[in-house]
Amino acid sequence: MGAQRTSFAKLQRDRAKKAKAAAKREERQERASTPGEDRDAPDLGGGTEELSAPELLSLIEQIHRQLDAEQITFEEFEERKIELLARLPVD
Repeated sequence: MGAQRTSFAKLQRDRAKKAKAAAKREERQERASTPGEDRDAPDLGGGTEELSAPELLSLIEQIHRQLDAEQITFEEFEERKIELLARLPVD
């Protein structure tokens, strides 16, 4: 007995998924290629100065909001969070 063929509806769903993924990919590339616009990125500075705990918390809060609003990718979020946490003052 032969294998059952996929239905037309399944083919349509697969095509729609691929089209949506391609659109998202194009949008990400477009956002990444626009220079001078950092999507309201918090000023992380050079990473040399120590910030107070409230300042660090507000910066971390900002990047969390950007992640929730899908303004930045999870990878960008992780990089920025690591940069901020590295600036925590250690007593």
